[in-house]
Amino acid sequence: MPLRQFRWSGIGADVSSVALPDLQPPFLRGLDGARRVITVVMPAHNEEDLLAEAVDVVVSGLEADGTDFEIVIVENGSKDRTWGIAQDLERANPRIRALQSPEPDYGRALRAGFMAATGDVVVSFDVDFCDLDFLRAAVATIEQPGGPAIVVGTKRGAGSNDTRPFSRRLVTGVFSRLLTVGFGLKVSDTHGIKAFRRSAVTPIVERCEFGTDIFDTELVLRAERAGLLTDEIPVVVEERRPARSSIARRIPRTLKNLARLRIALWRRP
Repeated sequence: MPLRQFRWSGIGADVSSVALPDLQPPFLRGLDGARRVITVVMPAHNEEDLLAEAVDVVVSGLEADGTDFEIVIVENGSKDRTWGIAQDLERANPRIRALQSPEPDYGRALRAGFMAATGDVVVSFDVDFCDLDFLRAAVATIEQPGGPAIVVGTKRGAGSNDTRPFSRRLVTGVFSRLLTVGFGLKVSDTHGIKAFRRSAVTPIVERCEFGTDIFDTELVLRAERAGLLTDEIPVVVEERRPARSSIARRIPRTLKNLARLRIALWRRP
C-alpha cells in the first residue's frame, strides 16, 4: 500500500508532503555520547477503550527515562472513536503523531508507521500490549557493538510466559513451527512487539509485499535472509481484550498468505 494513502490528523495532506515536527525533548545519550532517538509505532483498530491509556503509559515511562522519543499512532479502519482519540492525543503532545488509513490492515499500518518513523530505533507496540521493560532491554541490545538489527519479544522462547487461552497458544506454536521448518526462521516468534535498527531495516521494509497478519513475518524472514542479525527477549503475554479476528477465519487466511509468501521469497529473496 503506498504511503500516500496515510495522512496526518487534522491536515488531510499526504504523509510524504508534510514536514516532520521539530522535536526538542530531553534525550538519552549512550556511553559514546551519541544521541539516541526512539520511535514507538502503535497500529490502532477499534481501540477507543485502550488507546489513550496505552499512549499515556509509554509517554510517562519514556519521559521518566529521559529518552528522546516520538509515538506514531496508525489508526486503520476503525468504526469507533479511535481516530478522534488519536487526533486528540496528537494535539495534546508534540511528540505524538497520528496517521490514518481507511482499511483495517494491521500489517499495512505497521509498515506505514515504520516508514514515517524518524528514530534511530523503532519499537512496535500493540495498543493492548506495551512493555517498557522489553523496550529498554531491546534498545540496549540493538545499540551494543555488533548488536542485532531486530529484536523480537518472544512468547515462546525460554523465560517467556504466554497466558493466552490454549487454542491461541497452540496456533502460535504450529505457526512458528511452520516458519522454522518451512522457511528457516532463526528466532522463535515473529508476531507481537519488536524493536528494529531503522537504518538497517528500512530497505527490507521497502521490499515487503504483504500486509494483514503476515507483514512482520515477512519482514523478519527477509531480514534474516539478507544477513541481518536477529535476537529475541522473552515477554509475558496477558490478554486485555478479545482477539480482533477469530481463529477460524485467521487460520485459512494465514496458511494462504504463507503459501504466497513462500512463492514471493523464491522469486524475490
